[in-house]
Amino acid sequence: MGDKKGAVAAGHRVTAEAAEEILKDGGNAFDAIVAAHFCACVVEPVLASLAGGGYMLGKKVGATPTLYDFFVHTPRNKNIASRSDFFPIHADFGTTKQEFHIGLGSAAVPGSVAGMFKIHEDLCSLPMQRLLEPAIRAAREGVKFSHLQAMIFKIVGAIYSATTEAKETYTCATNGGGLVEENDLLRQPALAETLDGLGREGQQLFYQGEIAGKIEQLCREGGGYLSVEDLEKYQVMARQPTKVNYRSSQLFTNSPPASGGILIALALKLMEQQSVSKLRYGSRLHLDFLASVMEETNQSRLDMLSSHRDGLADHLLEPKYLLQYQKKVANRARCMRGTTHISVVDAQGNAAAMTVSNGEGCGYMVPGTGIMLNNMLGEEDINPEGFHCWQENQRMTSMMSPSLLQLECGTTIALGSGGSNRIRTAILQVISNMVDFNMSPEQAISASRIHYENGLLNIEPGFAKEQIDLLSSDYKKQQCWDEHNLFFGGVHVVSYNGQLFKAAGDYRRDGIGLIV
Repeated sequence: MGDKKGAVAAGHRVTAEAAEEILKDGGNAFDAIVAAHFCACVVEPVLASLAGGGYMLGKKVGATPTLYDFFVHTPRNKNIASRSDFFPIHADFGTTKQEFHIGLGSAAVPGSVAGMFKIHEDLCSLPMQRLLEPAIRAAREGVKFSHLQAMIFKIVGAIYSATTEAKETYTCATNGGGLVEENDLLRQPALAETLDGLGREGQQLFYQGEIAGKIEQLCREGGGYLSVEDLEKYQVMARQPTKVNYRSSQLFTNSPPASGGILIALALKLMEQQSVSKLRYGSRLHLDFLASVMEETNQSRLDMLSSHRDGLADHLLEPKYLLQYQKKVANRARCMRGTTHISVVDAQGNAAAMTVSNGEGCGYMVPGTGIMLNNMLGEEDINPEGFHCWQENQRMTSMMSPSLLQLECGTTIALGSGGSNRIRTAILQVISNMVDFNMSPEQAISASRIHYENGLLNIEPGFAKEQIDLLSSDYKKQQCWDEHNLFFGGVHVVSYNGQLFKAAGDYRRDGIGLIV
C-alpha cells in the first residue's frame, strides 16, 4: 500500500475526482478537500455555493485537530433594508410539500470563500490556482447532471427559476429550455470566470472587490441586508473541537455555537452506559435504546434553544447536566436541507472532514458571477425564535458536524453527513456501528437507520419485521420507509491506519469513495 496517496469520500463523482486529481499531483488532504469543495460548488449547486458556509475539522500530522468555522454570519445592520425581500415557496417532495423562505432578505453573510483561503493559508501545499483548476474545468466544459442533483432540482425548482438570471443559469436548451434534468450537460461559464478570478485576485475579489460591490448593490436595490462592510469584516474562526471519549475511541467534532457536534457527543455519553455490543444488532432492545438516546438528545437540543437554559451548550457534557439525560435513558424499559460532506485522508496522516451548505439558495444570483446567494436567514431549523428575530453580527448555528474518530488500534477516521436534523442521528449510528459492532466503513454506512423526533419513529427497511412489531407498543407513530433514503443522511467516511486506506460514500446521497 506504500504507493497509495490517500482516500476521499464525497457526494458526487466529480467532487471526489477533484480531490483524487490533487492527491495524485502531490497535494495533501487539505489541498484535496479545498479543491473538492470548489468543485462541489459547480456540480452540487443546491448543496454547495461560494456564497454559502460550513466547517472543516482538520488534523495535521503531529498536531491536535482544529475546527475551521466558516459558516454564515448575520448582517451587521438589520435596518439597512427599507423593505425585506423575503417570501415562501413550496418544495414538492411528491408525498408532501414543505415551505421554504427565500429572497434577498434571507441571505446571510457568506463564509465559504474566506474559509477556503484560510485553510489554504494554514494547511495547504499547492498554489490556490492549482486547486481551482478542476472546478474551473467542470464549470467551463460542463458536467452531466447527476440523478440526485436532478431529483433535488425537481423538488426545489421554484427557487432555481425564481429570477431571470437563475433560470438562465440552470436551464438547458436541449430539453426545451426547462431546468436541467438528469444527464443534461450543465455549463456555467460565468462561474468559471469567477473561480478563475479568485485564483488571480484572491478572496478580496469576493469580500472587498467587484463581487462585494455587486452583492451590496443587489441587496440595496432588491431588499436584502448584506453590505460591503459585512463582507469586509467577515472572519473565519479557528476553534477547539468538542472532544469526547466513547469506549476505547476518541471523537473530535464540531463545537458550539454549532449544535450538532455537542449533541452527538451527548448521545455517545448516553450510549456508553449500555453495553451496546451485547445487544443483537437490529433487535427490539437495540433499536429501542437508540430511539431513547435520540429522544433525550433532542430534548437537550430544545433545552439549549430555550431562553432559560441559555449557554447550556457549553456545559452539556458536565456531569450534573449529563446525569439528567442519562437517568431518563436508563429508566426506559426498552426536511431536506442543502448540505453536502467531503472526507479526505492522505498517506502522511493528515485528515480532513468538511460539511458545507447553501441552505437551498435564495433564488438570486450575484449578477454576472454564476453565484447564488444562500437563504440561511430563511432556514427554520437555525432560526428557532422565528424569522426576522435574528441578532445582528452573530455567527449562526448549525447541525453540521464534520468529525474525526480515533480508534484504539490507531486508525483515523474522517466522517460527516448532510441531512439537517438527521445529521446527528446518522453520524451517531455509523460511529456505533464501527465501534460497538466492529463494522467496516462500508458496512457501517450500508446498515439500515432509524430516526426518532417529535414522537415519530422513522425506520428504514432492513430490520426484521418481528423486531419492528415489538417496538409498536412503545412507538405508536411509526413511518416505515420502502427503501433507504437521503432523509436518513449521507455519511461519507474515509479511514487510514498507517498501512491501509478505506473509503465509502453513502449511496443514499450519490456518495462515492475513492482510494487514490
